[in-house]
Amino acid sequence: MLELKDKIMVKKRKITMTVEKTNTGFSAFSEDYPIFTTGQSIAELINNSYEASELHFEEENVKVEHSDIRFEIDFKQFFKFYKVLNAKFLAEKIGMNATLLSQYVSGTKKPSAKQTEKILSGIHQIGQELSGINLLQTA
Repeated sequence: MLELKDKIMVKKRKITMTVEKTNTGFSAFSEDYPIFTTGQSIAELINNSYEASELHFEEENVKVEHSDIRFEIDFKQFFKFYKVLNAKFLAEKIGMNATLLSQYVSGTKKPSAKQTEKILSGIHQIGQELSGINLLQTA
């Protein structure tokens, strides 16, 4: 017979982790739960975030899936870390005014939800394009 504790396990939590660049790598924290962690790389930070979330909900017997955690980073920090992504190029790619995107990046203006989605979609499109390319080795 299932105990009440076993029945609670199906209860899910949605966790938003705010990512910040630090001098030693990255940190992530949740404003809704006392969950925080660090990592020297984004990949390490993401793995550590899953472990920290599982540890936090362990006593409640709540299973945390990868899809339960959402990672967010502000525009300024994103472009500061991913310097390889040129804001002018991105603006051209998504059909946005480069000056406007520059204002979002610098923090002088905040994008609407629609503009944020447009920018994020463009970033994902560039990522997909890059992941499909192989570089030739020259002799």
